[in-house]
Amino acid sequence: MPTPRDVLTPDALSMLYTISQLGSFAAAARELGLVPSSLTYRVRQIEDALDVLLFDRSSRQARMTEAGFELLREGNRLLIEIDAVANRVKRVATGWESQLTIAVDTIISRSIMMELCEAFYSLAPPTRIRLRDETLSGTLEALTSGQADLSIGVGPDASTTAGVLCKPLGAINFVYAVAPHHPLANASEPLSDETLQKHRAVAVADSVQRGGGLTFGILSGQDVFTVASMQAKLDAQLRGLGGGNLPTCLANRYIDSGRLVVKKTEGSKRQAQINYAWRASKTNKVGRALQWWLNQLESTTTRAALLEKHGSA
Repeated sequence: MPTPRDVLTPDALSMLYTISQLGSFAAAARELGLVPSSLTYRVRQIEDALDVLLFDRSSRQARMTEAGFELLREGNRLLIEIDAVANRVKRVATGWESQLTIAVDTIISRSIMMELCEAFYSLAPPTRIRLRDETLSGTLEALTSGQADLSIGVGPDASTTAGVLCKPLGAINFVYAVAPHHPLANASEPLSDETLQKHRAVAVADSVQRGGGLTFGILSGQDVFTVASMQAKLDAQLRGLGGGNLPTCLANRYIDSGRLVVKKTEGSKRQAQINYAWRASKTNKVGRALQWWLNQLESTTTRAALLEKHGSA
């Protein structure tokens, strides 16, 4: 009988993923260029080797069992590790990484990131760049989980994370702001927690995959509108969908034009220290692509631009 090591190959995991996505053995067989019986036999081999059922066959659709979902979750992690090994091998051979993944918090200027990517590609390197949008603690998690090589926009906890090197990007000040037509725009100041609690807050969702994630400025029992990015939070507050703290560098132009109204609150002014981080290497060797990015981030001008030079909404 085949063992788990015999059947849990990258091709087998990809096959299971295709069946799960398409919801049908027949559709998956067509997609993979296999006859249905061959596909069914391969799935049975995996189930026999693991001694579990991966699919619930009581209905027409191929629905995965909980065991099947767990195999896909863990299998995806293994595939990421395989890719990471391949990248490391390529880097050892050439000095350039085959791919460099950068996790970028949504508080970071997208236009400046694109300018840096443009400058990088002007060197005609063999490295492919992949940018990941992350928020709050998800930006650091992408790095520690091996899904990113560099994270821009991590919090101060990165400096105490094992296996991670961290340097400061800068500090960001926040202001509480609402649209001029929002009920709080004309409320007396400073706004108390009791007053704020009666109105909807706009919050950015933490992209962390494990755990509850971080939240800021949300009061107990308060209605919350959760969005995926800082830019979406700004847009929601411009539309009067709620209030909340915004980076001054992002909000200033709308404050100056009257599209946002700054309100004083009883809470202390919020300031966040933003950093960038990368994984430490046991050999202290850094790939040429990562080194290029680290060199750019040594520039005071570049660091300030990443925090301050935001495009229009």
